[in-house]
Amino acid sequence: MLIGFAVGMIASNAAEWVMHKHVLHERGRKKQSFWSFHWHEHHREARRNGGRDPHYERSIFAWNSQSKELIALVGATALVTPLLPIVPGFVLASWFSAWRYYRLHKRAHLDPKWAREHLPWHYDHHMGPEQDANWCVTHPFWDHVMGTRVPYLGTERERVDLARASARAS
Repeated sequence: MLIGFAVGMIASNAAEWVMHKHVLHERGRKKQSFWSFHWHEHHREARRNGGRDPHYERSIFAWNSQSKELIALVGATALVTPLLPIVPGFVLASWFSAWRYYRLHKRAHLDPKWAREHLPWHYDHHMGPEQDANWCVTHPFWDHVMGTRVPYLGTERERVDLARASARAS
């Protein structure tokens, strides 16, 4: 069961990478797509508010980017649930990963200062100039493997961007 759990954690992080890159960004850029909430609501709000997305303050029962994200996570875990009698560790890791993803992603967008410290790769995804990189939320493992980890936090580019934003706000 322990090996299945480890494989499930690695597979869940890979699924996070694939889903974010190919579904939420590639399909999500098309306004008519169900997945458009990610690009046209979530990214817009995070960029506009320094990483904060006010949709996470709303009810999960309202039709917004938060509830759509939850539906996708529940759907993904439902797909692997029939495998529970065969590979219980894998399925438990999938459930845990979905729960952890939602918890970390929500906290990151309610507390951007916390995200800068604890999920810098996700901060880089939203606040950096290259939003088509840094696909992982919970851990950047597959970003490193796939060569899509692009640091922004603490770089000269971030310092220039923050100074420019501060000057505009003055």
